Amino acid sequence: MRRGGAPARLPRIDAPQPAAVRGVPVRLLRPLLALVFAVLAAAAAAAAPLRVASAFDPQTMDPHAVALLYHQRISSQVYESLVTRNEQYELEPGLASAWQPAGPRAWRFTLRRGVVFHDGTPFTAADAVFSIERALAPPSQRAFQLLGVESVRQLDEQTIEIRTGQPDAVLPEKLQFVGMMSRAWSQQHGVTRAQDFNGRQETFAVRNANGTGPLRLLRYEPDQRTTLARHERWWGWADKRRHGNVGEVVFTTIKSDATRLAALASGEVDLVLDPPFQDVERLMRDPRLTVLRGADLGQQYLVFDLGRDELEFSDVRGRNPFKDLRVRQAVYHAINVDLIVQKVLRGQGVPTGSFLSPRVEGSPAEHDRRLPYDPAKARALLAEAGYAAGFAVTLDCVNVAWREAVCQAAAAMLTQVGIRTTLRSSPSNQFFPKLTQASASFAEFGWTPTTDAWSSLNALYRSRERDGRGAFNAGSYSNPKLDALIDAIRVEPDRTRRRAMVAVVLQQLREELPAVPLYRRTLSWAMKHGIHAVMRPDDVLELRWVRLPQESAR
Repeated sequence: MRRGGAPARLPRIDAPQPAAVRGVPVRLLRPLLALVFAVLAAAAAAAAPLRVASAFDPQTMDPHAVALLYHQRISSQVYESLVTRNEQYELEPGLASAWQPAGPRAWRFTLRRGVVFHDGTPFTAADAVFSIERALAPPSQRAFQLLGVESVRQLDEQTIEIRTGQPDAVLPEKLQFVGMMSRAWSQQHGVTRAQDFNGRQETFAVRNANGTGPLRLLRYEPDQRTTLARHERWWGWADKRRHGNVGEVVFTTIKSDATRLAALASGEVDLVLDPPFQDVERLMRDPRLTVLRGADLGQQYLVFDLGRDELEFSDVRGRNPFKDLRVRQAVYHAINVDLIVQKVLRGQGVPTGSFLSPRVEGSPAEHDRRLPYDPAKARALLAEAGYAAGFAVTLDCVNVAWREAVCQAAAAMLTQVGIRTTLRSSPSNQFFPKLTQASASFAEFGWTPTTDAWSSLNALYRSRERDGRGAFNAGSYSNPKLDALIDAIRVEPDRTRRRAMVAVVLQQLREELPAVPLYRRTLSWAMKHGIHAVMRPDDVLELRWVRLPQESAR
């Protein structure tokens, strides 16, 4: 701006020009000005902001502190892993450009060149070694997926080697959620160990971040908003497949369904990741909006406390009814999941009897069939187990509207057959530790697997161990024979045999019912018309692919 406030005008390129401007010949000036305008246009597109609303807060910026979908939605934009997934959810190179086995118990990873952290320092093999070791060490909640890794070492500036105790044919898949951190930055700020999330520890890495991803953290305000900005030096922008144009992204936590939709309607936000089920059909008819829909790879369950001899938060003394298989079967038969999907979820889901989606390798499609809804059989099973008069129990649920609504419906159905169920809702930062600490008597929870079954089976149904096995075994279920089979799946190199072993484990779970599978959602994102995004089955909005229309630039 000039002093008088009038904007300075750039000369028209096609207007008559002097023979030279400060010694630059006109024949060179014209292409230079054209280049300047092209760069400015590209910068304007890249600066387009995106405002996203969700019911969930990421909880922390530490990439290894928790293993939650809602954390991953933010963390994966900032902290990259050695491997990632493409638009079809297939494994592809991330910060590792290549990998290969180096003998029966080792893998070598070649690191991508030219990668820099958000503070401008280079990403090195030393950083990769540090990050994997950090993810392995307590209290990291990512340790469970790296079970079997004995050591990681730097071979040269661009190569690391990961050694395992036994052969591990699918090790690269296990690295998807292990974010790479700067060793120097972590040392400088005293965060060489992961945050103790369950202990509510406050560290520098909770509200600050320094990754290599396409977006960098500007500000994290817990339970309010997370603000990210484009990392212009991200290596991936050179690949046109990843060339989105978002410049700044604001994730706002809005727990109220009505308030989230009001913000979308008023233009306060551009995209809602979890629109209320009852409004999806209406949103699809709105010409101002685009609604993306897809099948969820994850699903919801009810999990039982099978560890304590006396059921807490109940009127039963000296016993734990859930340790009796007949009681668990009664719970299964008492819940009309078809009705829940139809009425509560408004048809936006699929009832399932499977413990893992059929899209997970080795999970039989026929397992999707549920046991029949049969309240009379549920009452008979309770009486047979010695609970003809029923019993009381407390059901824990996270206080997000659609999950609370499902829990309320399930609680009413259970009460009708004699299992007098009281619903207890908690905010995310109180609810999720109940799963990792196995402190609930009865809880509703969700899980999103990868396409490999082992990490899910190991996390959810392996007996709890200090080394990370059973890290999310919220009911303390334990079956030594099943443990041995899950451990064997991890080291089985033959994929055909591996799939058969997975099917055996899943069949055993169907028979023993440490949890009751409920349904898989139909994922829905509602956004302003003209926004382009890629919906994958893990429900993560990858910002590297998001494109906003030019007229959205502000």
